[in-house]
Amino acid sequence: MKSHITVRVRPRAPKPDLEQVGERDYRISVRAAPQDGRANAELLELLSKHLGVPRSRLRIVRGAKARAKLIAVDPDVTSR
Repeated sequence: MKSHITVRVRPRAPKPDLEQVGERDYRISVRAAPQDGRANAELLELLSKHLGVPRSRLRIVRGAKARAKLIAVDPDVTSR
């Protein structure tokens, strides 16, 4: 079963930061500019490290070009 989290992204931040503001809500600052998917890639990398899941298990469902995003977290299929 997939779970979803919402993220508010701040690109071009002085330093990367991840703040959990609710059960499934995050505020994440990334250093990358929002060009060519670089900010999204850095966002997913920070989130995967925080959640302890492989990067391949995270997918942007909505908001790929917006600051507010909905991220799907796929379950580990090997644990079934």
